[in-house]
Amino acid sequence: MASSSAAAHCRPKVVVIMGATGCGKSRLSIDLASHFRSAEVINSDKMQVYQGLDISTNKIAPADRRGVPHHLLGSLDPDDGEMTPSQFRSLGDAAISDITSRGSLPLLVGGSTSSILSLLAERFDQEEDVLDRLGPPARPKLRYDCCFLWVDVSLPVLEEHQSKRVDEMLDKGAFDELAGYYDLRRTDPEGWTGLRKAIGVPEFDRYFKKYPPPGGGGGGVCPASPWRWEDARKRDDDPVRQGAYKEAVWEIKKNACQLAKRQIEKIQRLRGCGWELRKLDATEVVRLAMAAEEEVGSGVRWQGVWKRQVVGRSVNIVRRFLHE
Repeated sequence: MASSSAAAHCRPKVVVIMGATGCGKSRLSIDLASHFRSAEVINSDKMQVYQGLDISTNKIAPADRRGVPHHLLGSLDPDDGEMTPSQFRSLGDAAISDITSRGSLPLLVGGSTSSILSLLAERFDQEEDVLDRLGPPARPKLRYDCCFLWVDVSLPVLEEHQSKRVDEMLDKGAFDELAGYYDLRRTDPEGWTGLRKAIGVPEFDRYFKKYPPPGGGGGGVCPASPWRWEDARKRDDDPVRQGAYKEAVWEIKKNACQLAKRQIEKIQRLRGCGWELRKLDATEVVRLAMAAEEEVGSGVRWQGVWKRQVVGRSVNIVRRFLHE
């Protein structure tokens, strides 16, 4: 027992922030880093690891990072092929070693449970799905001393939030971004790998196949141009084209909700097999944040609830974890 405890203390400490897409993981990571000044973020989202489609994959903007260093965020060229679990394990190991060598705290943040497991599990075989083998007798041992924070939002509230978030992303320029990424030569669904699996790409690829951007797209970042596809769409009086656009948006919203459900199911399986996941209920926060868009003064309310119920609890949990 003593030797087991000593071994645990020898392992690097890692804080893991999990949760479904849109629950506030990135916001929490930055807030935690403001309390633990030497904290650095390691992205574990499968799509955000690639360069490009920053709006569509909802990468946290540099201005919102408050100077907190981020690793594996937009760092891989999508044209180099799909990142394998083994590659993520290797890259994640290197990031943790780099961060801990400077006396800093790694914050592993993302909704891709399989990526998190591929990095943290002591025994790993990329030919097998670790989650398929999970159960009370098969809890994977961890290579690091981990503190798991699970940001949870009730599914009905999260689905409403997802719908609004898709609209916000389109307003911020996701449509133009996807138009620039469209490439007629790479629209075969059987050939979708890496970043092309990101929600928004296949849905709008079908739209752009009917209504191609100028030049057929470039397969990369949207080229600088005063001509905006979003502006063109708003001026379009073609009801058939408008219907195709609305169908693509509806598909994105539906697929985002399905992704969130799968992510929650996987997290619940981890908890069911015995992992200690500290659940942080952010349902009220998300509900108030959505209301804040329509009610004056609600913004202060949701921020206060967020600080008390999510950030405050997280800080206490991590502080105890670091002193164990």
